[in-house]
Amino acid sequence: MTFTEDHELVCRHAQNDLHTTTNILVSDLADTCVTPFTPASADAGATAECRTSELTLAEFLTLTPKMDAANTSATTAEAYQGGIADWRTDLQTDGAMPKTDAKSIALFEALNVDLTPELKSPSVEMPHEGLSEGDYAQKLVDEYKAAGINPSRVWLQSFNLEDVLYWIEAEPDFGAQAVYLMDECDLDGYAPMDPPTWMLVALEDGEIVPSALAMDAKEARLEIITWPLERSGPLAGGGGWYVQSIEEVTDSDGDYFDLLHVLAQEVGVAGVFSDWPATTTFYANCMGL
Repeated sequence: MTFTEDHELVCRHAQNDLHTTTNILVSDLADTCVTPFTPASADAGATAECRTSELTLAEFLTLTPKMDAANTSATTAEAYQGGIADWRTDLQTDGAMPKTDAKSIALFEALNVDLTPELKSPSVEMPHEGLSEGDYAQKLVDEYKAAGINPSRVWLQSFNLEDVLYWIEAEPDFGAQAVYLMDECDLDGYAPMDPPTWMLVALEDGEIVPSALAMDAKEARLEIITWPLERSGPLAGGGGWYVQSIEEVTDSDGDYFDLLHVLAQEVGVAGVFSDWPATTTFYANCMGL
């Protein structure tokens, strides 16, 4: 979740991703972008940056969502709307509408699923027009309270340890299972911990095994959730950042299941965030989890 200019919470993967996840550059709101569209040249790719913090909630809700992508070779804003990887699809975007946090809570409640909101790091300097980081963290909790959601069903997440500590102190019912998203190999003792998958595995004689971090976390009895299983896309080329610790033995899509098996059976993770739920569901059903 992130916030708009009038400090309403909305669903986004980042505060500054509107140029790649919506039609803002070809809408009447293009002039709100902090970095206007600049066409590709012989020396540089096309660029733009558009933030929710530059829009009121009413303006934000007029946008049309799209698959997160950009054609950095584009010379027009219209052409910049493309760039979708050939292993992704935009089949589900027809008729899509941007959502507020409150609307997403109502949807998940109707689907009877647990809720795992991530408080996104602001792209703007905080405090923002009187909104402090603590206020921001509190707003997220307040929306779940207003919806009457039992805290045991909510897994608040943040890469910002300040947010997690705030929830633990100010909202202990929600803070009890607030998740610290790690992007560095530091074991600080906060649970649940949520490192990327590559931090939890290593190679030993060409086999995928639990990493030292994973073993330390198990010894400390920390609950582990990890992310994301398939962000790399097809693995024929090695997989890149998300599987960097095992890239030497990563050369086919089936390696996702080898990785998942080690995470589930040897590391003992409590959960895995997945870009394609069919993979984790297939594995869980196959293994009787």
